[in-house]
Amino acid sequence: MSTIRTLEIPKWGLSMEEGTLAQWLIKEGSAFSQGQDICEIETSKITNVLEAPWDGVLRRVLAQPGDTLPVGAVLALVADEAVSESELDAFAASLNSGAPQPAAETAPSTPAPAATTSSEPSAPAPAKPAAQDAIPAALRGETDETQVNATSHALRLAKKQGIDLSKVSGSGRDGRISVADLQAAITAGGSSAELQPRAAVKAKPRHTTQDDSQIPATPIARRLASQLGINLHDCRRSGSAGRVSRADVEALAALRGSGEKSVARTAEAVEERATYDSQPLSAMRRTIASRLQESKRNAPHFRLVSEVDLTRIQALRREVNSALPSLKVTLNDLLVKACAQALMSVPEMNVQYDEASQTIRRFHTADIAIAVALPGGLYTPILREANRKTVGAISRQLHELVTRTKAGTLKAEDFQGGTFCISNLGMFGIRQFDAIINPPQCAILAVGAAESRAVVHEGQIVARERLTLSLSCDHRVIDGAVGATFMQHLQRAIETPSLMLVEEARGE
Repeated sequence: MSTIRTLEIPKWGLSMEEGTLAQWLIKEGSAFSQGQDICEIETSKITNVLEAPWDGVLRRVLAQPGDTLPVGAVLALVADEAVSESELDAFAASLNSGAPQPAAETAPSTPAPAATTSSEPSAPAPAKPAAQDAIPAALRGETDETQVNATSHALRLAKKQGIDLSKVSGSGRDGRISVADLQAAITAGGSSAELQPRAAVKAKPRHTTQDDSQIPATPIARRLASQLGINLHDCRRSGSAGRVSRADVEALAALRGSGEKSVARTAEAVEERATYDSQPLSAMRRTIASRLQESKRNAPHFRLVSEVDLTRIQALRREVNSALPSLKVTLNDLLVKACAQALMSVPEMNVQYDEASQTIRRFHTADIAIAVALPGGLYTPILREANRKTVGAISRQLHELVTRTKAGTLKAEDFQGGTFCISNLGMFGIRQFDAIINPPQCAILAVGAAESRAVVHEGQIVARERLTLSLSCDHRVIDGAVGATFMQHLQRAIETPSLMLVEEARGE
């Protein structure tokens, strides 16, 4: 058999466990060259392009856009035109035969008999393994398990039936022999013996009481199941992305004797109710949900709120921008610089917590993550060594990071790690908010809107531009006094910004 190769979900980064196929960039049947873009894959943080590792022809697409698959899962089969469709079918079947569900490798090619709705459970059909004399003589013998590449199920059947697997050709990866290959060899030898007689379908379905709220299902299927008193754990999942569909619920209801007409009427009544769109979580949203839920559950947050005066720092910003029009320093740029200096002054804040080893990592440079909101979710690109950079360098590099974030061209190293995070919602007019810590970081600063407020200044009530800062800290690692000291240094840097221009960067 000609060579069949696979395109698989790659592992981009140590923490990557799965990827979602975003789109195919070439069509099935198309030839491609090494290095050509094949498809786009969305990970928890970025969308990357899978490049062809070699020349080939995309003969069989096995995954569709929107499918979320683990690292190493097969996306497509690649082979030259000499490979037949039957060979591709056999190869694809062999991939399924290696799955945890052994039924996938032993499923009969003919349809299973229709399920009965009788209240009495039907007796299972007695197993009738192939008789020894029904095995072609050319296949008889003993198998040396150390010398053949076969599935565990195929090995068991070969031993039971007295078949020498060295005489059977495998259609799986690297010539792996499956049960289907065994059956094909027996049939080719002139025998009609069946290795795997079909089991009768049990008429009495399960009645699970387990919570089914986390079972993936279409909205209509979930509502219909609720109406019929069906637990989604008991349903098959034939819908897209392994979801329970309406047909799955109706099939189980019919099997339980609910009656097709009753099911149809109930389904119609459910459909007449208010409708809505159901959108599965993207890989990125699932990661955000998992990490922030973990943070709220495991990290005891405490918060410190401070109000700072922006009069001097805004005056400095306007002066710099007036003198250097090409620079365009923002308030956020200056806040990053102020945080970097405060972190160097209070190194107990510039840490990560490794929960697995119960250790605190104290860093010598301020690697500050900046929260950037996009329609698909929240990104946190990291400005490395902010304490060693000038305000101008911070401004330019932040602009570049945000631009690359919006363009979707970030690399894994651009958002992994970080010792501190800044989240700014001031542009939405939010005066104050609390942010959730992004592990393994141990603190995050929430920045509100800069606004004119009435304050007492030098004995007079005057309008001054003020800003509310809210610091969230992980109390397992950072004590209240440490967080308060950090806020003091941060306020000093903001309200006396000239110090940022003359103080030497620390941590070198």
